[in-house]
Amino acid sequence: MTSSSSVMSVAAAEDLLADETITWAIDRLRATVRPHGISVRQGAADASTHLHLLASQSAGSGLAGAADAESYVLRIGTEPDGVRITLEAGGARGFSYALTELADRIAGPEGLAALRPGVEIARPATPVRAVMRSFSSVHEDTPWFHDRRFWAEYLDHLAAQRFNRFQLAFGMQYNYGSRIDSSAATDNYLCFAYPFLLDVPGFKVRAEGVGEDERDRNLAALAHIARETRRRGMSFQLGLWNHAYDYGAAARHDYPVLGIGPETVAEYSAAALRMLLEAVPDIGGITFRVHYEGGVPEEAGRRAFWDRLFRAVSDAGRPIVVDLHAKGVDRELIDAVRKPNIVPMVSPKYWIEHMGLPYHQASIRTRERVGFARSRLGDRAALMGVTEGERRFTRYGYADLLDEDREIDVLYRMWPGTQRLLLWGDPLSAAGYGRHATFGGALGAEFCEPLYFKGRKGSGAPGRRDPYVRDDLRLGVDDWKKYRYTYLLWGRLMYDPGAPADTWRRFLAREYGAGADGFEEALSNLSRILPLVTVVHGVSGANNAFWPEVYTNLPVSPWITSRHYLWDTYPAPATWGGVETFDPELFAPVGEYAEAALRGTLTGKYGPLEVACWLERLAADGERAIERALASPGVDGPQVRRTVIDAAVLARLGRFFAGRLRAAVEYGFFERTGDTSFLDAAIGLTAAANEEYAGIVGVVKGVYQDEFDFGVALSERTHWSKELERMAEDLDALRKERAKAADTASGARPVRRESRPSLDGVKLESADAFERGAPLRVRLIGAGEGIERALLRYRHVNQAEEYTSLAMTPADGAWSADIPADFTDSTYPVMFFAEVTPRGDQPIILPGFDPSLTDQPYIVVHSTLWHERERSAEVSP
Repeated sequence: MTSSSSVMSVAAAEDLLADETITWAIDRLRATVRPHGISVRQGAADASTHLHLLASQSAGSGLAGAADAESYVLRIGTEPDGVRITLEAGGARGFSYALTELADRIAGPEGLAALRPGVEIARPATPVRAVMRSFSSVHEDTPWFHDRRFWAEYLDHLAAQRFNRFQLAFGMQYNYGSRIDSSAATDNYLCFAYPFLLDVPGFKVRAEGVGEDERDRNLAALAHIARETRRRGMSFQLGLWNHAYDYGAAARHDYPVLGIGPETVAEYSAAALRMLLEAVPDIGGITFRVHYEGGVPEEAGRRAFWDRLFRAVSDAGRPIVVDLHAKGVDRELIDAVRKPNIVPMVSPKYWIEHMGLPYHQASIRTRERVGFARSRLGDRAALMGVTEGERRFTRYGYADLLDEDREIDVLYRMWPGTQRLLLWGDPLSAAGYGRHATFGGALGAEFCEPLYFKGRKGSGAPGRRDPYVRDDLRLGVDDWKKYRYTYLLWGRLMYDPGAPADTWRRFLAREYGAGADGFEEALSNLSRILPLVTVVHGVSGANNAFWPEVYTNLPVSPWITSRHYLWDTYPAPATWGGVETFDPELFAPVGEYAEAALRGTLTGKYGPLEVACWLERLAADGERAIERALASPGVDGPQVRRTVIDAAVLARLGRFFAGRLRAAVEYGFFERTGDTSFLDAAIGLTAAANEEYAGIVGVVKGVYQDEFDFGVALSERTHWSKELERMAEDLDALRKERAKAADTASGARPVRRESRPSLDGVKLESADAFERGAPLRVRLIGAGEGIERALLRYRHVNQAEEYTSLAMTPADGAWSADIPADFTDSTYPVMFFAEVTPRGDQPIILPGFDPSLTDQPYIVVHSTLWHERERSAEVSP
């Protein structure tokens, strides 16, 4: 259908054509299709394609509900004068999403022929779809901060993927009150942001080494970024994560903040914030880190400090989102933020400080759930008593924030601990994150983008932001373009988790040509490896201590002293056999599994050998798909080479972690029986796993930098090659132990469960909603005579709680149990699963995971009152 002179006519009411977001989208359509010989003009008489934009006026349009502004109806038909496209939307975002979708379709090889007749209705499943970038290094981040071409291309891509919020974070790279961070606080550029942006009348606060011109240039850059974000239909969120002007006597700031002290910091910060909101009117929201790591001690003066800043936001006179990072948030802060013009929000971590599987943890570790006594904190209680004491369970998850009667919205934030460097791209997981971003009635999710925290804590250096050293792979300030597929999946599949595969396959076809199918399958499998490892290997919840992508070794052997993870594993042994999982309700750690396997009494939890099988399958399937892709004709180019290299690393990591899990289990059997055959197996498996890890070094030699700088700690400033010696020491310790041990056979026959029965047709069910104060019946149906025992495990959707067990009883071919009325007499939703024992087999969990590992392995039920409110909100104008 496309000719060398095809013309597309655009017609719309003047108010639509005057809207800056719609204008941006039309301009993007024009720029995208121009290389394909198509011109886009308003009211062109000679057009073969006619595009009409109509504002939605009624529910009869097919659009209804509060999401109208981001929804659209796209009708494509053929008429005598050519193709007629009618685009109806309830707001500028809806128009922009449809226009960029048209552009993407036409940009393919079919051109205008890709616009097939039909009607398409699109509406968002997730209200807030956000991505987040951090300024962490004056050396590595200043170039992109001031590069307007960078911002145009980067924001274009985010908006086209239907993100509707972008956060630029200042001051997130240091944690006030951490003894390590305090001594390492050097690069404080834009950390306490105000004096790097403003000269506040009435104060003589300045950042030493930052002149007036530089300060004004920084403010102009921030204003430009905010304006361009809003112009593309996204809300601009400014992250002010730090209000410590000084990190302590041990710190050596490169840009000391002068003219301020503890007696003036609150007053100055409020005045500066008020001035900043006036100077940059396109700021749509502020994110604050309100616990002690943000620079404000939690006892003396905390309420007064934050109340003063919240009043400054309120005084701006326009609606502004105030997003409170959830760690340490309590009723006092929630009450303080509820002020005129403030749209309050609290943002818990989605999966600790990492990226786990798409579901939300069924449980958190005891060390998170139970806080420290004030007496144990000693003189640090005044600094951190709330966060580390009674509100410690807010550190790494949704905590107790999902109360159905809450007065503040919730937004999840996906932190960058798991994977920052290698390419990620799994449509199944991305759709899972999209489905579960609204878990508990939350508004959505915000993703820390790839390369997050690069150069933080003074580890950055000029020219080192791009991690590649090979010229054909380097992207410079455009390093984000390697991850365009990642952004696409996160954004589009939060908007619609059920989006058709063509949504991402058009991009893959342009990127990988004939090898697109193979690369899609490879990345899909390999991208699940590190999130799965994160769930089962709970060495540290902190992103600056645990980085499975470039792993800091934890030994299998207890004869190796390893202190790196000790602070977050104590009092358990700092070995693979002593580490918890990050979801202890669903996943058994190595030690627990080994004990139960030797007794022959496994629980329903997923065990380390099952996980090892999953990892091996994901690695093998990914490698086969890469081989198939590379066998396709004409498959080459920089992004192909980047992907192939990263895929090779991910596959080796999968086999490494699978081997380590297997080795740790064997060593656990040896520890408990003295049987040296288990020790022999552990040695062989550890050696093979170490070889897989060592193989990564050969893959990346001459490709990546020989040290990745994401901070100054052992696990932040590292490389795969740096762990080989420690891994060799671990293996050597196992071999020495074997040399000293006489051959011993125990006769033990542990249960080695690597898979579990599927129980086809057996289903756990309940009513779709419960009446508060009435029993909730849960039934296990389709079991027949094949079930020996069933145990219901339930709690409120409140991570501060433990689970309750209730035996299910059989009757009339089903098993049932009633969650008591006094338990449902609560403002929290109820979550549950069943541990089911098939006759003659070991227990399993229902509903459990499907083979993709991207679903929710338990059931959540809300109250009837909550559902009534949701329906009311959907029809409200």
